[in-house]
Amino acid sequence: MKRFLLPLLALLPLTAFANEASVTSPNGKLTVTINDQGGRATYAVTLDGQSVLLPSALGFKADFGDFTQGLTMGEVKTGNQKDTYQMRQVKQSAISYDANTLVAEFQNAKKQRMSVEFFVKDNDVAFRYLIPRQTKAPFAMMAATEAMNPKCAVIEREATSFTLPDGTTTFVCPQIDPMKGWERTKPSYEEEYVPDAPMAVKSKFGQGYTFPCLFKAPLSSPQQGGGQNAGNALWVLISETGVSSQYCAAHLSDYREGTGYTIAFPQAGENNGFGSATAAIALPAETPWRTITVGQSLSPIVETTIPYDVVKPLYEPSEDYRSGRYTWSWLIWQDYSINWNDQVQFIDLAGAMGYEYCLVDGCWDTEIGRNRMAELSKYAQQKGVSLMLWYNSNGAWNNAPQTPRGCMDNSIARDREMKWLKAIGVKGIKVDFFAGDKQETMRLYEDILFDANRYGIQVIFHGCTLPRGWERMYPNFVSSEAVLASENVYFSDYHAKQEPFQLTMHPFCRNAVATMDWGGVIMNKHLSKDNKSRHLRQTTDAFELATAFTNQAAIQCIAIQPNNLQDLPQMELDFLKTIPTTWDETRLLAGYPGKYVVMARRHGDQWYIAGLNALKEPQKMVLDLNDYNVSNIIIDAVDKKTQQVSTQQNTVKKNKKGLYTVEMQPNGGMVLY
Repeated sequence: MKRFLLPLLALLPLTAFANEASVTSPNGKLTVTINDQGGRATYAVTLDGQSVLLPSALGFKADFGDFTQGLTMGEVKTGNQKDTYQMRQVKQSAISYDANTLVAEFQNAKKQRMSVEFFVKDNDVAFRYLIPRQTKAPFAMMAATEAMNPKCAVIEREATSFTLPDGTTTFVCPQIDPMKGWERTKPSYEEEYVPDAPMAVKSKFGQGYTFPCLFKAPLSSPQQGGGQNAGNALWVLISETGVSSQYCAAHLSDYREGTGYTIAFPQAGENNGFGSATAAIALPAETPWRTITVGQSLSPIVETTIPYDVVKPLYEPSEDYRSGRYTWSWLIWQDYSINWNDQVQFIDLAGAMGYEYCLVDGCWDTEIGRNRMAELSKYAQQKGVSLMLWYNSNGAWNNAPQTPRGCMDNSIARDREMKWLKAIGVKGIKVDFFAGDKQETMRLYEDILFDANRYGIQVIFHGCTLPRGWERMYPNFVSSEAVLASENVYFSDYHAKQEPFQLTMHPFCRNAVATMDWGGVIMNKHLSKDNKSRHLRQTTDAFELATAFTNQAAIQCIAIQPNNLQDLPQMELDFLKTIPTTWDETRLLAGYPGKYVVMARRHGDQWYIAGLNALKEPQKMVLDLNDYNVSNIIIDAVDKKTQQVSTQQNTVKKNKKGLYTVEMQPNGGMVLY
């Protein structure tokens, strides 16, 4: 760390001076520089001397003080943090980090104080604001100093910005206006990503972009080499973590020339207009962390653990939660399948495949009934299967009509419901239809998770916000949708055609920062119950099998149907029975967002290498398999005469150098194991 305090010379104007401090990653390559030039707090980020972020604003406006201007940097403290911790439901099980830290105090013109804390790993930066009580006056003096010493505050806005170099392109998803979409259930992080777009293009709805946001920044001096997933660019992933009931969630504004992107708070109309769009905090306070992951290739983006490194568990798990796979009738059979007979079929299917769970979707309380649900849960347990049940989060924030309603939105009803779920042996819930990012909504997420843990119940969220470090903060949290998910493949041919693009995008952005309940490895050829009508699935079987590995969630939906037991090749069925959902290690081998991806994941001693190709032409590549104990491959094969594509299982034959050449077909995939 270096710090320059320029001498105060009476003959020169004070505005000529600036305090500066810096902190560098343990490997010496990633540097953050903090400055108070012109009375404004800024930070800048470089990697190997290349600009990642140009000087970008720090600070916030609170009801008791303005920390966006008139600032002077004061005391600077540096340090180092190292830790090792265990995670059961993310991309890596044993996580270690080594980070250098810096805490810089700033004082505004009224002598009010705040600090910025930086946490810098070799490819990651995280920072947050620390807001102290402003004085330590004795009790007898409290009345006189009350205005100067607030015990609570409202954060009205943040100045926090991200100024990327000119020529940067974006891979981002627009934030939509509140109370839009089906039954006024948006925003729910279900809009479409646009790849390689210029920064200056205004967002689709004029509301900025949801986290995470991926950027490709030009290099001022191009690097040599870098592997298949590199190029003459820096990759930058911006997000946030550590959002709890103590703050609102945020997103990025539209790009503004000279300012870049700024932190934007929720819109006033979210949550049906109820609750503040600002953040209310008790002092002293810590804000959520803003995170920046940087790499000269995409590997640091895909492999980052920064969302979990800087947060801590908020409570202990009440039991040893079990990961696994689940069947789900609703994806293809839809609403009419929520009846006793159809659910028995999907329980039997889960039992036959050795899956741990079966999800019963909405309106089970009216179509099956609560008394019979107890019987259904008992039947499932006899098959070695545990039920997960769907719930509407409502509440008063949208018009979604599906029941059960009014069970998750208040503590009295929720406690009664959780007690009943535990009594009948239900092990998980999927709660749907939230309404944005206000602090009021963050409280509801946290309350549901905490109450569910008291009764040993795991939680999946749908129609919801991005999880922000929740896998570590809330031990019974599994995953969230927060993506334009598989139900849309069912809904329209357009989205079926978009599936390859979407699922080669998410490993580099959405799924890089949090677990993702995409909603199903789809094995029906047609998106219909009879597997003959409606539109076709546009991907190959090998592509779908590979998505079980490229999409990451500790409880994963394998959306096979009862008919698949007869119409799928036995080889595919056998493989579907063996799919793990938890990972000890994850590596990116090759890829480009929205085009193709090849990832390696390790479960215990076994490696799996999965690839997806969204391009219109075959993708040929050479894989170095020296580090991976794979001997078989499931891949698409094209008949040279008919051009028909089938799934083949072959033996992996490496050359003497441990290299293996593969060719993924358009909308196709592969799994090596």
